[in-house]
Amino acid sequence: MAYWILKTEPDDYSWDDLNRAGRTVWDGVANNTALMHIRTMQIDDEAMIYHTGDVRAAVGIARVASAPYADPAAGDPKLVVVDVEPVRALARAVPLARIKAEPALAEWALVRQGRLSVVPCTAEQWRWLLEQGEG
Repeated sequence: MAYWILKTEPDDYSWDDLNRAGRTVWDGVANNTALMHIRTMQIDDEAMIYHTGDVRAAVGIARVASAPYADPAAGDPKLVVVDVEPVRALARAVPLARIKAEPALAEWALVRQGRLSVVPCTAEQWRWLLEQGEG
């Protein structure tokens, strides 16, 4: 199993929207590095939903519910998507400021590449996020 951070602007699509829908196509990704990450996702990988913009915090856990496939709305086979389903909200959001304050996370792409919309997460980084959000 792999772990991911999926960033979204909550005014466009929020954690609450995902909960209401029960399942969604994670689309709108155009960055080549982020698309490369989506292409490696597998069913049952876990993803932390991260709100960008004014919120800047990890807010909930989702599950990758499909293998990657070409975005049917894009008309370009290079643009890939996956389906995601909500698992549970974090008991408390984990703000970016708290993540940046942790020295062990200084080299994480979430910290170093702020504009990257799909970020891989190591098992250690995932555990840290869970401890902060649920511990």
